[in-house]
Amino acid sequence: MDFGLLSAIGAAFVWGSYIFVLKRSFSGYPPAGLTVLINAAAIAWFLPVTVATNDLGGAAIASDPPAAPGRIARSMAAVDPAAVAVVAGTAAATAAAFVLFLRAIALGDVSYVTPINKVVPMFVLPLEVLLLGEVLAPIQVAGVVVATAAVYVANYEPGSLLAPLVGAVHSRPAQLALVSAACYALADLGKRVALQELAIPGTLWVPLLLAGAGLVLLPAAIRNPPAVTRRDAPKFLAAGALVALGEHLTTVAFASLPASVASPVINTQAIIAVVLGGILLGERYFRVRLVAALLAVVGVSMIAL
Repeated sequence: MDFGLLSAIGAAFVWGSYIFVLKRSFSGYPPAGLTVLINAAAIAWFLPVTVATNDLGGAAIASDPPAAPGRIARSMAAVDPAAVAVVAGTAAATAAAFVLFLRAIALGDVSYVTPINKVVPMFVLPLEVLLLGEVLAPIQVAGVVVATAAVYVANYEPGSLLAPLVGAVHSRPAQLALVSAACYALADLGKRVALQELAIPGTLWVPLLLAGAGLVLLPAAIRNPPAVTRRDAPKFLAAGALVALGEHLTTVAFASLPASVASPVINTQAIIAVVLGGILLGERYFRVRLVAALLAVVGVSMIAL
């Protein structure tokens, strides 16, 4: 449990830094192509770990050639259709959430969009109640209310008291961020099921998830391919390293913690992104956005109790 919480906290710092890097260095790239390229770089970074920690055919290679086809056939027959469905569904939800979030931060400030997008646990807990039989405690209901209040504060700009409510209804960045949060919640639930109920090895799960999300977005990436300059190539490698590390830490957390605990801890990445966006990018209403991020942290912490 302690190691899982440490991994979740580490993931929050990695993902918060990654959000800032996306806004700072990749704002001109189409979302689908950007995701495919960064995921490919992340897989390249992580693949040696997967090969070193999983038996991906070593026994078949060591055996006589005639035995290999039979072993491969048995391995294919042993594939669990439920596991395939969970991997595919989680990858699709992750891809959709990420693209929606990229579009949201392209239209709004990092410190405005991120707190809204990071109310993922507000969706995770009801899903666990409905699908996995989680019990919703009163403190968790209160946490949902607080997290929802964070959405209101994140939309607030000095002026009329009702203006933020109108903004929450009509703001395109806010709408995209909320839909992205719902997709991330589905992905979080899929991670919990894959890593705990289906017991998929974590070091195998990371490249499967990244590759699956990349495949979902590949047609859109081909239709609108990103023009990567030689100067930007190191940036893609660095972003891929962040994604590989972030996905690994996230996987370790979801393998040992309930989704309703791992998700709020990991989503405190909003604090990292909001601080970086306000200090380094000079985005407006920084103090208001910071209050929203703090409220989101309080809310998701109550959900996790």
